[in-house]
Amino acid sequence: MKKLDVRLLRLIKNSKGQFISIAVMVILALTIYVSFSMVADNLNDSIFHYYDVTNFGDVFVEVVRIPKTAIDRLHSIEGIEAAQGRISSDVPLRVEDPNEKVRVRVVSLPKEEGGINSIYTIEGREIKENPKTTAVLQQFVDARGMVLGDTITPYIAGREYPLDIVGIVGSPEYIYLMENEETLMPAAEKFGVIYVTEDFAQSTLGYQGSYNEVMIKIKDEYIHRIDSIVDEIEDQLDRYGVKRIIKRKDQLSHSMMMQEVESLEAMSTAITLLFLISAAVIINIMLSRIVKNDRMSIGVMKALGYNNLNVMGHYTKFSLAMGIVGSIIGIILSIPISAAFTKMYIYYFNIPMFQMKIYYIYIVYGILLTSVFCVVSGLIGARSVLKIMPADSMRPEAPRAGGRIWLEKIKFIWNQISFSWKMVIRNILRNKKRAAFLVFGIALTFGITMVPVFMSSVWNNIFMLQYGEFQTMDYNIDFASPMNHNALRELSKIIEIDHIEPKAEVPFELRNGWKKKAVSIIGIPRNTQFYHFKSPLGQPVNLPQNGIILAERLADSLGVGIGDTIVIKNFMPDKKDQFIEVKGLVEQYLGTNAYMDIEAMNDLLGEKGVITGALVDSRDEVVPKLRDVKNIRQVQSVEDMKNSFLEFMDMMIYSVGVMMLFGGILGFAIVYNVTIISISERMMEFSSLRVLGFEKKEIYKMVSRENGTMTLLGILFGAPVGYGMCVGIVAALSTDLYSIPIMINPSSYIITALATVLFVTIAQLATIRKIYKLNFMDALKNRIS
Repeated sequence: MKKLDVRLLRLIKNSKGQFISIAVMVILALTIYVSFSMVADNLNDSIFHYYDVTNFGDVFVEVVRIPKTAIDRLHSIEGIEAAQGRISSDVPLRVEDPNEKVRVRVVSLPKEEGGINSIYTIEGREIKENPKTTAVLQQFVDARGMVLGDTITPYIAGREYPLDIVGIVGSPEYIYLMENEETLMPAAEKFGVIYVTEDFAQSTLGYQGSYNEVMIKIKDEYIHRIDSIVDEIEDQLDRYGVKRIIKRKDQLSHSMMMQEVESLEAMSTAITLLFLISAAVIINIMLSRIVKNDRMSIGVMKALGYNNLNVMGHYTKFSLAMGIVGSIIGIILSIPISAAFTKMYIYYFNIPMFQMKIYYIYIVYGILLTSVFCVVSGLIGARSVLKIMPADSMRPEAPRAGGRIWLEKIKFIWNQISFSWKMVIRNILRNKKRAAFLVFGIALTFGITMVPVFMSSVWNNIFMLQYGEFQTMDYNIDFASPMNHNALRELSKIIEIDHIEPKAEVPFELRNGWKKKAVSIIGIPRNTQFYHFKSPLGQPVNLPQNGIILAERLADSLGVGIGDTIVIKNFMPDKKDQFIEVKGLVEQYLGTNAYMDIEAMNDLLGEKGVITGALVDSRDEVVPKLRDVKNIRQVQSVEDMKNSFLEFMDMMIYSVGVMMLFGGILGFAIVYNVTIISISERMMEFSSLRVLGFEKKEIYKMVSRENGTMTLLGILFGAPVGYGMCVGIVAALSTDLYSIPIMINPSSYIITALATVLFVTIAQLATIRKIYKLNFMDALKNRIS
C-alpha cells in the first residue's frame, strides 16, 4: 500500500465522526434517489401495462341518454378505433348500520368480451349473463371485509336488489378510488364500484336500449389529434345532451396517479440534490480546514518528491471515500426500500399486476452523481495545496490581521458583557464565513422541518375553510333528477329543518377562445346563508343578479378576469350557447365550480323553478329518514366527511415523521461538522484557556453558546425560508381538484423551532467527547494536526 494511502486511512480514523456523518447524508441522498426513481418508473410502467391489458379508454363522454346506433356512428370519425356504451349511476347500498351512509357506483358490463375498460378478475369468476350476480371492486371488498358468496343490496329507484358477489375485480378507472373531484380523500369503506350485466342496469336504471356514458378508444397514430377528435365527437353527440367529455389525462384516477408519479420523481431529485449540495459544502469546508492544519505535513510531502497532483489526489480521495462508502450502503438499502414502497402502493392502490424491477441505470447515475459532487467539493476544498511551498510550510503560518470588532466600539454595551460571552461574540464575528454557513444550515433545517409540520395541518385547513367558512350547510342533498321548487316543501314534511335553500347544479362547458373547461355551475339564491364567497384577497363577494362568478383556479385556466365575457356551452339538447359576463372571482379550496343566481340559472336552462337538490341545516336524523326516499340520489353530511378525514390522519402523521427525520439528519450533520471543524481549528486557543484555569465544561459551555447564538439566528432566518418552501410546495401540489391555502399557524413555527433546537442539541452533545478527549498539553507543543 502506498504511503499516502496509509495516511488516508489514518485521516479517516482520526475524523471518523465527520466521515460517518457526511457518509450518512450521502447514504440518505442515494437511497432516496435510487429507491424513489425506481418506484416511480415501476409505478408508471405498471399503470400503462395495466391500461394495455384492460384496454383503457382515451375519451369518456357523459350524456343524458344515447342509443346504440348513435354510438356506432362515431366510427365514422377519423381516428376512432372503438366506441362502446354503458350505464353508470351512483346509488345507496344497504348495510347493517342504518346510520352509516355507503354508496356504490353501478356500472354495466358489455355483452361482448374484450371491450373498452375491461375489468381484471382477481378472484372468482365473471358475472356473464346472470342478472342477480355482481363483481365488486377489490378496494371496496377489502375495506368492508367482504368475501366471495356474500350478498350486497344496492337501493335503486326505490327498490332493493340483492346481488351475489361472484367476482372480485380491479379496474383501470379506479386505481385511485374517489367518488368525485370534490371528495376530500379516498374512503374505500364508504364508496365502491359494482359491475352488473347490461340488461340489469338498463332495466333497473331506466335506460332500455340506451346508455348514459360512451367510452372511446383513439388509434395510436391519431392520439396527437385528440383535441380535434373530441370536438368532432362533441358536435356529433350534441343532440343527446352531452354533460361533459373527459380525456384520459383529466380522468380522476389517472390524473391522481400521474401526480403521484411526478411527485416521486420530483422528490427523488430535489431531496437528493439538497443533501448532496449540503454534503459537498461541508466537505469543502472540512478539507480546507484539514489542509490548513496539515500545512507543515504537506510541505514535508512536497519536499519528499510528491507533486501537487499527488497531494491534491490524496485529499480528494478522502472526499471520494465518503461518497463511495455512502453509495455502496445507499444502493444496498435502496433495493429493500423500493420493495417496501412497492408493497405500500399495492396496498393503497388497486394495481393487480404491479411488478418490482431493478433499474440499474439509476444505480449508475447515483454513483456518478455522488462521485462528481464529492470529487469537485474535494478539489475545491484542497485547492490551497497548490499555494503551499515546502520552505514556507516549515515556518508558522502568518496570523490573520486582527482588530476590534464593531461591537467593542460601543462601550456602554461591551462593558456589560461577561468575558466568556465576549469570546463567543468575537469568534462569531471573526469567522463570518463559517458562522454564515452554520446559520444557513440551521435555517435550511428549519425550512425542511417546517414543510411536514405545515403539511400535517393542510387537510384540516382545507376542510375547515371549505366546510366551515365557504360552505356552512349541514347536509347537501342531490335529487335523482331535476324537480320542481315544490320539492322543498315535501322535504320539510319528512325532516325537521332549521333552514333550507334550493340549488341547481348542472354541468356546462365554459369557453374563452380556444380555452375551455367542463365544470358544474351551481345556482343558489342571491341571499344564500350557506355560501360565503370571498375574493382571493379576502374581500366579500356578492352573488350578482346577472352574470357569473368563477373559482379563481377556473378563471386562471380559462385566462379570464372580472369584466371578461365567456361562452357557456349548453349541454341540454337543442339549447343555444350563451355569452355571460364574469362578475367576480372567489377562492374555492375543493373542486372547481362557477356560481350564478338560481333564477338566472333557470333562465339559462329555459326552465322556471327547476332545482337539482337542496342545502339543509337540521338537527334531525336526516340520513336515516331520507334513505328510502325514491327521488333522492344522495345525502352528503359534513360530519361524515370529517370522520373520513380523521381516519386519513394516520398516514399524514407517518409522512410528517419521515420528512422531519430528513430535516433532523441534515441539521445534525451541519452542526456536528461545523462544530468539530471549529474545535480542531481552535485547539491552541482552548489549550491556552486551560492553562489560564478554564475547565473543560466551561470551554464546552462557550462552544455551546456559539452554536446557541447561531441556532437563534438560523431560526430567525429559517422562518422566511420555511415559508418560501411551503409556498413552493403549495404551488407544486395545487391542482384542479383542490387548492392548498397558505395558512401557517404560530404553533407551526413554535413546533418547528423546538424540533430544530432538538436536532442542534443532539449534534452539540455528540461533540462533547471531542472537547473532553483533547490533549491540551500536546496541542501546545505541536502544530501538526
